[in-house]
Amino acid sequence: MSITIASFDGADRVAVDEAYGVGVAATEVDLPDFPPFCRRRFDAQFHTPPPGTRSLWALARLDGVPAGYLQLDLPQLDNPDNATAELTVHPELRRRGVGRALHEYGVRLLREHGRKRVIGMAVSALPGGPARSAAGGAFAASIGARSALAEVRRRLHIADIDRLALRAALAEAQPRAEGYRSVCWQGNTPQEYVADVAYLDGRLMMDAPMGDVQWEPEQVDAERIRGNERALDAKGRRRYHLGMLHEESGRLVAWTLLDVGASADWHAYQQITLVDPAHRGHRLGLIAKAENLHHLLTHEPAVRVIDTWNAASNSYMVAINEQLGFRPVDAWTDWQLTL
Repeated sequence: MSITIASFDGADRVAVDEAYGVGVAATEVDLPDFPPFCRRRFDAQFHTPPPGTRSLWALARLDGVPAGYLQLDLPQLDNPDNATAELTVHPELRRRGVGRALHEYGVRLLREHGRKRVIGMAVSALPGGPARSAAGGAFAASIGARSALAEVRRRLHIADIDRLALRAALAEAQPRAEGYRSVCWQGNTPQEYVADVAYLDGRLMMDAPMGDVQWEPEQVDAERIRGNERALDAKGRRRYHLGMLHEESGRLVAWTLLDVGASADWHAYQQITLVDPAHRGHRLGLIAKAENLHHLLTHEPAVRVIDTWNAASNSYMVAINEQLGFRPVDAWTDWQLTL
């Protein structure tokens, strides 16, 4: 049994195809309720990456057969000591040393690029939830990584939304939001809001619970927002935004995003939701998310389920999501390895 590993990039179409095939097989086995592993999203990572991200890729072959791949993302604009990793092994070729070989190869690459720590995620089952392999977490622990942040994926089934209860919750919240009004848009952010969206986006690492993850706040400006939009366009992500405008100042002080991928019109992700700390206490998070849900479904009637992730300790956002009808599916752990 021979394991060979080689770096590759987007110009090596054979390697890209083989890595994509590994991703398809792994998703079907490990996360059968996920949308299909998206070819457009995968390819876009090579030709239109997010701004300030350098990706390193490696493909492992077992006796010449594609067996696994490694993606390392190295931030360039901030967090110069950090990297994130996605290590995927074909389900039929696991427990043969492929994952460890890819890990050792990746550690050498990270050290060559001056990185001091790397962070990756692994899924596990929740009590009473669907079965999930514990192999990812066990592997992370075996290489010396430490559990840095506990997260939970929740799913909203559109058919199960209690619309009467949701309308009542909004009616209760609206009086507390006097002086604010909602604005919505699709795709790229209008120019008049881009500076406020950049400010809110840059607060994510300050406001969201990060546990023991060592990740500094990102420096987000209008140029970075536009670069992220180009990357999302290349992936085929159809995006639905809603912001809360503070009428006195004219500033956008809350923002939430839902998006639908190119591989499945029945599935959406609830992405970022942020409220400026100076404007909390007005139920802006609940109003923004509930109104944006209506915005999405108006334009994407095929959507049946929406997934979102929250830190287990993020009681405020978890409470909003539960009120909307999101329910826990599985647990996700951010594992951090110091090199």
